[in-house]
Amino acid sequence: MFKNQLKTVFLLGLLSGLLLLVGYLISGRQGLMFGLVFAILMNFGSYFFSDKIVLKMYKAKLVEEHDNPELYKLVKEVVHLANIPMPKVYIVPTDNANAFATGRDPKHAAIACTQGILDLLSKDELKGVIAHEISHVKNRDILIATIAATIASVISYIAMIARWSAIFGFGDRDNNGLEILVLAILTPFIAMLIQLGISRSREYLADESAAKVLHNPFGLASALEKLEQNVKHHPMRFGNKTTASLFILNPFTAKGLFAFFSTHPSTKSRVDKLRSMNF
Repeated sequence: MFKNQLKTVFLLGLLSGLLLLVGYLISGRQGLMFGLVFAILMNFGSYFFSDKIVLKMYKAKLVEEHDNPELYKLVKEVVHLANIPMPKVYIVPTDNANAFATGRDPKHAAIACTQGILDLLSKDELKGVIAHEISHVKNRDILIATIAATIASVISYIAMIARWSAIFGFGDRDNNGLEILVLAILTPFIAMLIQLGISRSREYLADESAAKVLHNPFGLASALEKLEQNVKHHPMRFGNKTTASLFILNPFTAKGLFAFFSTHPSTKSRVDKLRSMNF
């Protein structure tokens, strides 16, 4: 676990450094300061408001214990084992079988399950998925993913501005070629790779944590196999692909070249790791 945590810290630092570099390439020290201030403000906003935005984006409906006693019971059992506060529970109205967690910390967390996952999985499989999401909450992965996504988005946005400035002559014409190459192509691509590396690392960690919390890796392993097949037939029809890393499995279909740039490790790799665990 420590190795994955250290890797995350390193990659986040690298991503933040890339943002500052982009700012510096645009406007020297002024751009560097702009990048720093912008990153701080965006991270601050994401820290406090990302959960509300994501839940609204996916039309998540808050449910109370009397609305779905079985789901609440499973969440309570896992929360007790993980020793964290009870999160709010939501249901997303879609046939796509999936789940995600959001919130800035364990005291302000929410877990959302789709109607599809409630209909598809057995009790043990659903409990494994809930334990995975609870592990994300306990490990503060939601905050880490939000920060990484925010910084990567800002880098892409600044790169787009720089590209259009260069094309229409708003920037320094002597550096147009460099700006277009570095800002419009290289830096967003590097930022994406770093963000994906962070996401995959945290998924492995959440799988491992979930198995340890339940002392049983097999429910989650079986669930992941079922979810992969479901997503192929029922991909998410709404929401935003930039939030794919929040889900236990990418809810959107990835075709062609884009399949190589996944927010999640391969399902087979995750299942193999889970089934090799001993308790």
